[in-house]
Amino acid sequence: MQFLKLVVAGCIDEAYEKHVDLLDKHHNAYFPVGFPALKIAMIENHSKFPSKQLTVKHVLGDGDLVAVHSHIVQRPGETGLAAVHLFRFEQDKIVEMWDCGQPVPPDLPNGDGMF
Repeated sequence: MQFLKLVVAGCIDEAYEKHVDLLDKHHNAYFPVGFPALKIAMIENHSKFPSKQLTVKHVLGDGDLVAVHSHIVQRPGETGLAAVHLFRFEQDKIVEMWDCGQPVPPDLPNGDGMF
């Protein structure tokens, strides 16, 4: 959670220094191999969406895996998206990361909501 909160706050260098083993890997299909490439993308995303908000809804842990289900809103007034980040840790550092997201429809037909 701390990693995600630092990234959203724009403290990306600090987030990576404290929480990520840069020699390991992420699985985001939209960015080149390696955490350094993902870090650059996160810096660019923050400059594009400096008011982004992240609200953690659920956190699950199982051994070296942690899943974080959250609501991310990039611009105020938007419905945002439901996101899940899955992290694998070794010695308190993120060594592998997966993420997926689904837009929150403005007229959500499911009365139970996405969270």
